[in-house]
Amino acid sequence: VHLPKFKFESTHDLKDVLIKLGINSAFENANFSKITIDKPLKIDKVVQKAFIELNEEGTEAVATTFDEYVEEEGRWQPPSFVANHPFTFMIVKKTEILFCGIYQG
Repeated sequence: VHLPKFKFESTHDLKDVLIKLGINSAFENANFSKITIDKPLKIDKVVQKAFIELNEEGTEAVATTFDEYVEEEGRWQPPSFVANHPFTFMIVKKTEILFCGIYQG
């Protein structure tokens, strides 16, 4: 098998697509009271990024989607977290641990 080396990256703003699919309330009068109790939030932006690279060493593929919240009065800033010490991390789907590890710096 002979394959060319390549790298592909894409970024897509999904807000308009989600609104056309009928997901409007998250961008307007959403109830995110389980996320924050201080101020009402709404989603301002939903972005999906994808990356794939194929080379002599193999293939790497990553896709991620993130959303950006704003307070009704302005942009919301998430609390600061500085990981300058060892910590445990997990990626969980419902009650199933998909990935876990320990960062030791």
